[in-house]
Amino acid sequence: MAAKTHRTAAHPAVLSARALNRATLDRQLLLRRTAMSAQDAVAHLLGLQAQNTKPPYFQLHARLADFDPHELSALMESREVVRIVTLRSTLHTHTADDALTLRPLVQAARDRELKVFRRGLAGVDLDRLAAVSRELVEERPRPVKELREELLGHWPDADPLALTVAARCLLPLVQVTPRGLWERGGQVALTTVEHWLGRDPEPVPAPDDTVLRYLNAFGPASVKDMQRWAGLTRLREVFERLRPRLLTFRDEHGTELFDLPDAPRPDPDTPAPPRFLPEFDNVLLGHDDRSRVIPEANKGRNWVGNQAYGTVLVDGFFEAVWRVEREDETAILTVQPLRTLRRGERTEITEEAGRMLSVMTDATSYDVRFGTFLDFGD
Repeated sequence: MAAKTHRTAAHPAVLSARALNRATLDRQLLLRRTAMSAQDAVAHLLGLQAQNTKPPYFQLHARLADFDPHELSALMESREVVRIVTLRSTLHTHTADDALTLRPLVQAARDRELKVFRRGLAGVDLDRLAAVSRELVEERPRPVKELREELLGHWPDADPLALTVAARCLLPLVQVTPRGLWERGGQVALTTVEHWLGRDPEPVPAPDDTVLRYLNAFGPASVKDMQRWAGLTRLREVFERLRPRLLTFRDEHGTELFDLPDAPRPDPDTPAPPRFLPEFDNVLLGHDDRSRVIPEANKGRNWVGNQAYGTVLVDGFFEAVWRVEREDETAILTVQPLRTLRRGERTEITEEAGRMLSVMTDATSYDVRFGTFLDFGD
């Protein structure tokens, strides 16, 4: 059933926060698990936030039926997906095709990041820095420390951190395997995406197709929503160019939202089962106005100091945090609700926790506990 909206001849339909929530969860594969392959899901979602190594696996478990983490790991090992800094200057897991196209699309954001370190790069010829860095990492993947030391040999007076940041901003560097593989690991070692994939660089794409794909995965959305997701500015003219192909709505604050005509907009009363999401899941970061997923009372509550926790969606919204600890062969999952849960909600959360632990840990037994928020401040 479609979302209930009201419209007049002069004004577009208004979508409530709950209507936006259900539409976004549907696009994000979080209303119901799908039989989509891991590779297709990574493409549909335009990448998985991968600031840490495990979150991409947990993101897919929350979305895919019968997900096996080794499937994503095998895609990384075969170089069909890669780890690369793209959106919001943050590491993401992308398909090979998207790594080659999204990275140049967001180059303007990398250029802005580079300016922050300009004092540490005084006297450094950036074109030469890019050339030297490329030669080094394409000779063989280089650990960050080794790359820094090699660059300092050329520019001994430069700031060491600024040199490595500049290399990352100037070149499309991927973290090579075994870094990021399931149940394996390794230090960060870098090479260029073209060298790793054995493919020529792609021309900078027009942003139109990415706008449409963003709406397909995150819509309905405003111009600012996409700009925040991508870390870009000046996308208004792209949306205006696409306006004849899109529908427009308003949120409850009057912000104009764009959407694909045939995209799903479920009834706001559609049930939304609980989902365990890792830290930094893009459904929590993909909009400028995040109230469609994060209630005002819970803003910032998935953080304690510098520690980020996993989040639990309850009835579609962020209403709890979670963490897993290990005692011998038992995985102990502690859930901290941020509001009083109904008995049925606790039961559903416990069942979903068992499904997650049985796939995402090798523990022989599981213990699901409901704690207090103070438990997470230790």
